[in-house]
Amino acid sequence: MTHKRQLFFLFLTLAVLTIGGTIFSGPQEKASAAPAVCPTCGDTDPRLEACTVIMVGRLASTDGSVMTTHTCDCGTCDWTFRRIPARDHKAGEMRKINHIGQFDSTAPELGLKWDRVPLDGYAGLDLPEPAHTYGYIHGDFGYMNDMQVSIGESTLGTRAKLENQTPTPKFDITMLTLIAMERSATAREAIKLMGELSEKYGYGFTDSGEMLAVADPKEVWVFEIMPAGPLWTPQSGKPGCVWAAQRVPDDHVSVCPNESRIGEIDLANKDFFIASPNVVSLAVEQKLYDPKSGKPFSFKRAYSPNEVSAASSNGNRVRLWRFFNLVAPSLNLGPETPNMDLPFSAKPEKKLSVADVMAMTRDHCEGTVFDPARGLQGGPFGNPNFLPYGFKLDGKTYNTSRIISVNRAEYVTVTQARSWLPNPIGGIVWLAFGHQDISCFMPLYAGMTEIPRSFQIGDHWEFNRESARWAFDYADFHAQLVYSEAIKDVRAAQARFETSAVERTPIIDKNALDLFQKDPAAAGKYLNDYCLSNAQAVIDAWWKLGDDLLVKFNKLWIYDTKTRKRSPLPFPDWYLRMLVETNKLQPQPEKK
Repeated sequence: MTHKRQLFFLFLTLAVLTIGGTIFSGPQEKASAAPAVCPTCGDTDPRLEACTVIMVGRLASTDGSVMTTHTCDCGTCDWTFRRIPARDHKAGEMRKINHIGQFDSTAPELGLKWDRVPLDGYAGLDLPEPAHTYGYIHGDFGYMNDMQVSIGESTLGTRAKLENQTPTPKFDITMLTLIAMERSATAREAIKLMGELSEKYGYGFTDSGEMLAVADPKEVWVFEIMPAGPLWTPQSGKPGCVWAAQRVPDDHVSVCPNESRIGEIDLANKDFFIASPNVVSLAVEQKLYDPKSGKPFSFKRAYSPNEVSAASSNGNRVRLWRFFNLVAPSLNLGPETPNMDLPFSAKPEKKLSVADVMAMTRDHCEGTVFDPARGLQGGPFGNPNFLPYGFKLDGKTYNTSRIISVNRAEYVTVTQARSWLPNPIGGIVWLAFGHQDISCFMPLYAGMTEIPRSFQIGDHWEFNRESARWAFDYADFHAQLVYSEAIKDVRAAQARFETSAVERTPIIDKNALDLFQKDPAAAGKYLNDYCLSNAQAVIDAWWKLGDDLLVKFNKLWIYDTKTRKRSPLPFPDWYLRMLVETNKLQPQPEKK
C-alpha cells in the first residue's frame, strides 16, 4: 500500500464520517441517533446480532472443565473447518499476516476461502516465526490449539469515531485468533499477544469492536478490543487499538451476546484485569469519559454503550437477561433491568455439564413472553424459527425476539479444556454444523490430526452432498414446516448420537490415556479414528433423518412407515378457531 493510497483512504474515511458517520459506525453507535427505544431493532446488519458466547469457569462445571461456546450466527459466512498442524521453524522464517474478513465467503468456482486467503488477503506485514507453532482447529476463527487454549467470538461494535476501516491496521479479529492459536500456551499469553500485536500494528480494517472468550484448562477471560480511529498510523507512536480483559471467577459463568461486558476495571488487580496502556486516556481524548465527572471509568460505557433492556427492546436484546434467568434465577433480575446494569458474571445455582451448555445454546426463551414459538408467530406447529428478524409494516418498524438459538447459525462450538488430562486428550471442540436446534454436536479432540474433507467444503448458494454442513441443513429444512411434530424425531436422533457421545467421553478418555502413556502417537491415531468415524456416522444419520422427515410428513400428512397408515396432522384448537374466524367458515349442519 503506497503512501498516496493510504492518504486517499484516510481522506475518504474522514469525509464519510463528517457527512454522517453511518457507514463506518459500530452497531451501538450506528443507531444511537435514532429515536427508537431499541437502537438496533429492525437493523439487518449481520454484525449487530451475529454470535453468542457462553463461558463456564472450572469450579462452575460439573467435572472441572473450562468451557466456552460460539454460535456463529451469520447466515452467509463461510462454514468450513480445518486442522493446522504444529510446525517447527528455522531461524529467519516469516509468517505472513493476512486481512481475513469474518463475514466473507467465496463462490465455489473461485476456490475455497482458506485457500484464497494467502492469495487475496496479504496485509503487507511479515512476522518472524517462533521456533515452534502449535497445531489448532479453526473455522471462521481459531477455536482450540494443542495446549487447549480455546476461543469463542462475539461482535460488539464501537463508537463511530473509533472505527478504522482503512487498510492501515494489519490485524482483524480472525487473524488475531489464528496467531494466538499458533503462539500461545495459556489464555493470558494469548491475550497479551493479541493486545501487543494490535497496539503495534493496528486493529480494525474488516472489523469493529469485538469480544473473545479466551480460555485454557485453568481459567477463562473476556477480551474486548476496539479500533483506535481512522487517523491512526504506526508512526503516531500511539497504540493502534484499545483493549481490556477481565477474568471470569473460577466458580462463575458469564455470557457475551454481542454486547460489551467489561465495565469498571481495576488494573491493580492483575489476576483479574489486563488492559492496553491507553484504556482510559483514549476515552478522555475522544471525550467519551470525563475524569472530573466523579464517576468511575467503565470500558463498556465509554467504548460500546447499549442502553436498552430485554423488555424495552421487545426481546431484541433478550439474550443477556435470559442467560442469567437460566443460570441464577434467584438473583431475581427482571427483563426490565438495563443490560448495562446486569452483572459481568454469576455463580450458577447448579454446576453446568457440557450437555447443559449444549442445551443452553438451544434455548428459545421458553416459558417467557419472549418465546418466538408462542401464538401466531410460531404458527400451528409452534415453530420458534418463523420470522426471526424485524420487519416493517405500514410505515412502522417491529422486531421479534432475538433468542440464543437463532436459526441462521453457520455452526456452533462448545469447547472443553480439562486440566487433569494430557492436552491432546483434555481438549475437545464439540461442533454442530448449521442450526444447533436441529443439528448434532460432534467431538473433535485436540489430539486429532485431520479434519474430514466434508468439513472443509460447502457453500450457502450451492447444494452439495459431499459437504457435511448440507446434511444438517437438509434435515433442518424438512423439520421446519411441522416443527412441533418433526422435533420429536430430531430429539430422538440427538439422543442416539449426541447424548451417547457425551456419555461415551470418559471411556474414550481412558482408552486414549492408556495408549498415551505408552505411545502418544498411538493415542493420537485412536482419537483421530474415533472422531472421524463418529462424525461420518452422524453425517450419514442426518442425511437419513432428512429423508425420513420428508417421507413421514409428505404433503402435510403423517405417513407411518411401520403400519403403512396415513393420518392427518394435529392442528391445535386455537389455530382452528382463528381459521374459522378469519376465513368465515361455517359449521356443517347438525344431523337430526
